Amino acid sequence: MTTAKPWYLSRTIWASIVAVLSGGAGFLGIPIGGADNAALTDAVLQAVTAVAGLVAIVGRLSAKDRIG
Repeated sequence: MTTAKPWYLSRTIWASIVAVLSGGAGFLGIPIGGADNAALTDAVLQAVTAVAGLVAIVGRLSAKDRIG
């Protein structure tokens, strides 16, 4: 691997977060038996991508300097 990417674009990180959260939810008694972890990971990753895009747009619109 020669290229780097931000941690929040890593499917492995998000799959791990989903696994930890689903394990914690099960421990707390929240029923998640019908959830597919792969589908849940994809949904979380899509949401993070959408939020990152919105943050980039808002950041550019609120910037004081122009891009050079």
